Amino acid sequence: MRVLRALLGSLLWILACVVTLVGALLSVTIILAPVGIPLLFLARRLFQSSMALFLPRALRHPAQELGKKGRDAVQDAGKKARKTTKKKNRLWGRKRSWFDRLVEGVLQAF
Repeated sequence: MRVLRALLGSLLWILACVVTLVGALLSVTIILAPVGIPLLFLARRLFQSSMALFLPRALRHPAQELGKKGRDAVQDAGKKARKTTKKKNRLWGRKRSWFDRLVEGVLQAF
């Protein structure tokens, strides 16, 4: 998949070079400048698209990748918090009854 993306990116880059050359030649002539200038803008967009095909997703969309990592971190923190609260409610691997908690609370009061 990576090789195919690189091949497509290189072909698009070559097309952008040709469109840039044609746009520059048309822009030099005063009469055809209205045709050449939009071709230069199109070539710029083609260059951007070709470079985006070469880069991995994390470099193309860094904010979206950070958002995904942030959501994953929040979910991991939530899972860890649930596990620790479950562990705190248990004494030596078993759940304490309400009577045990009552006796412990009374003993701590004295």
